[in-house]
Amino acid sequence: MLQSWINKILRNIIFHYHFFKNAGTSVDALLKSNFPEQWVTREFTGGNHAINVSQVEDWIRQEPNAIAFSSHTAALPPPELKGIKILPVLFVRHPIDRIASAYSFERKQGGDSFGAVLARNTTLQGYIEVRLSLKHDRQCRNFHVSRLSQMFKGEDSDEIALALRALEVLPFVGIVDKFDQSMEEMAKWLSSYFLDFHATPMARNVTRDLSIPLNQRLDQIKTEIGEDCYTKLLEANAGDIAVYNASFQKRVVSDNCD
Repeated sequence: MLQSWINKILRNIIFHYHFFKNAGTSVDALLKSNFPEQWVTREFTGGNHAINVSQVEDWIRQEPNAIAFSSHTAALPPPELKGIKILPVLFVRHPIDRIASAYSFERKQGGDSFGAVLARNTTLQGYIEVRLSLKHDRQCRNFHVSRLSQMFKGEDSDEIALALRALEVLPFVGIVDKFDQSMEEMAKWLSSYFLDFHATPMARNVTRDLSIPLNQRLDQIKTEIGEDCYTKLLEANAGDIAVYNASFQKRVVSDNCD
């Protein structure tokens, strides 16, 4: 009863932090099916974190009728805006599986981005080795950590520790390998704010067969790129693996972000 009364005086919005190749297109399809005229998307330039967050704040204010927002490039944390409750949604994935999916997608997508050109002109092993050689490129190096740690940008702490802390405070973090279950949990949480919210899973933009068990997919990647490259990849993504493992401990949705 109290939650229902609070909902009436607040503007509730869903903000999907669309992490590349983490089932985000499927999540967006679900959001659009629930809010066909009130789903919006926008991208932001990289660089200054404070400017990024400020631009996200402005975007939310500029879309007074929108309910569901989605962006690949919006930085955490969710803005704090008077009279608006932001319900952040994001998904994580095993980092090695995500990298293989990113390669497959970039190889097929066309375009002239660095990743697309690289993927079309090299093997998965070559793609990984080149991107690992670029110290500021996070596509194959603790990608999740780089995004989640922005939640506490500026704090003097280890990046991995900040990412794990973000997992603890974010109200919902889905897991790609538990996609249907995650969608059900997300819908249960969101239905307390949007009574008619439904959770029909919608698979979109799938580049790897997720019906194959994760261990088998990882074994296939290891065979394809070789043991040495695979070992380097594991070392470069130790933080992301910690994030992935910790996400399984977060199975109960909590409402910590006010």
